[in-house]
Amino acid sequence: MEDYPLLNLFIRGTEVNYLFICPTKLWFFTHGITMEQESEWVDLGKFLHEQRYENEEKEVLVGSIKIDFIRRGDIVEVHEVKLGKSMEKAHEMQALYYLYYLKKLGIKAKAILHYPKLNETKEITLEGHEEEIKEAIREVEKTKPLPTPPKPVKTKKCKKCAYYELCWI
Repeated sequence: MEDYPLLNLFIRGTEVNYLFICPTKLWFFTHGITMEQESEWVDLGKFLHEQRYENEEKEVLVGSIKIDFIRRGDIVEVHEVKLGKSMEKAHEMQALYYLYYLKKLGIKAKAILHYPKLNETKEITLEGHEEEIKEAIREVEKTKPLPTPPKPVKTKKCKKCAYYELCWI
């Protein structure tokens, strides 16, 4: 499988996350249709992030990625704060994309997913996941330029989605 040079990585972590939540949501988001600013779930997540991790340098921008916060030590720690675990696979893939991106910069890192409402954390490393993240990058690259959004698939997570009305009403 092909490798992705850093110059070709213009994908944001949110896009990888949305691919695993719903390709339709990914398409809307990448076409400038952003509904999250009206979502109470997004507001709650931001509040938890700000309150629980108030002493951290937040939203660290590295190229096309924006990391919730970073801690530096022997190895860089990428920290992502999430509201709940219902979309854990999407969270893991977003974190893996950040690790892949940083590796392309020559930075060895690990990721920590924080679930403050559950008082849980999960450590993620890139080892053994590079092909999976390359496949996710290919899928994002295929979805973004489509002339129309992929047909939505109704699941229980649709009810809490900021794009619900665009898909189902």
